[in-house]
Amino acid sequence: MHRNGPNRSVRFFDRQFRDQVEAGDFHLNPFERSALPHLRGRVLDLGCGLGNLSLEAARRGCRVLALDASETAIAALRARASTAGLDVDARAVDLATWTIDGEFDAIACIGLLMFFDCDTADRVARNIRERVRPGGVAIVNVLCEGTTFLEMFDPSAYCLFGRDDLVRHFAAWRIVESRIDGFPAPGGTSKWFSTVIARRPPG
Repeated sequence: MHRNGPNRSVRFFDRQFRDQVEAGDFHLNPFERSALPHLRGRVLDLGCGLGNLSLEAARRGCRVLALDASETAIAALRARASTAGLDVDARAVDLATWTIDGEFDAIACIGLLMFFDCDTADRVARNIRERVRPGGVAIVNVLCEGTTFLEMFDPSAYCLFGRDDLVRHFAAWRIVESRIDGFPAPGGTSKWFSTVIARRPPG
């Protein structure tokens, strides 16, 4: 968590996660469904939220490290993983300062980087690239330019990515998939997402 307590974004999602837990709403979102077929071996779910993707990956035999800043989300994930007997190491950490240690066959970072200031988002993206094993895959999804729904952002720390920024981040990798998706949001606003699935060259 942040040194001075959770920021506005963490509080926003804590409330949302509590509502989802109470409602038993544990469905994979469209981006998680797209990521799932690419996960194998040792997996990092960075910004895992309630851990729906982590649990599905573990059911398919992956060894999963799941990280999120929300204590609410991590507590729910640990309980669900324990009940199901699944191999998920779930930890609550300050994702803005966390440095990825070790190597992973796949790193999923869905809906996270835009909640950092742009310098931090860039550093975390570089860290993801460094920690995917040769031949492994990164699945990264962010809100991008054109988004007008800003309620979930802490005004002091967010970054709307350019629509080509993720492709540039993984320019030296094989881009498996790159797309832009738009969705309506409350109050006549909109959310625009950029998603890249990229494979690190072997060797």
